[in-house]
Amino acid sequence: MNPKLIDTLTFCKRIGALKLGFDPVKSTLEHGQAKLVLLAKDLSSKSKDSMLRICQQDGCPTALLPLQMDEIWFLVGKRSGILAVTDAAFAKKLSELLESVDETNRRDTI
Repeated sequence: MNPKLIDTLTFCKRIGALKLGFDPVKSTLEHGQAKLVLLAKDLSSKSKDSMLRICQQDGCPTALLPLQMDEIWFLVGKRSGILAVTDAAFAKKLSELLESVDETNRRDTI
């Protein structure tokens, strides 16, 4: 697991730039505050499909976290599979970190 990803995610929570749960994230999207929506890798397909549809309608980027809901619970103090980052700089940093994790995983599996 990428320590920079974990540090950035926990820092977002500490500064109040992270919303957790389907309804809070949906509200954040409706108010135009969400800059990035993150989905846990063990999120149910129903919840994932619903959130992806909402994000697509609102034009908000989404990314799949390499974390399960229990791991997110350990890091941020709440068990949730849907997270919204409300700070643009942190959303960009998390996107970059997640892309580098994806590239590393692809190289390791080839």
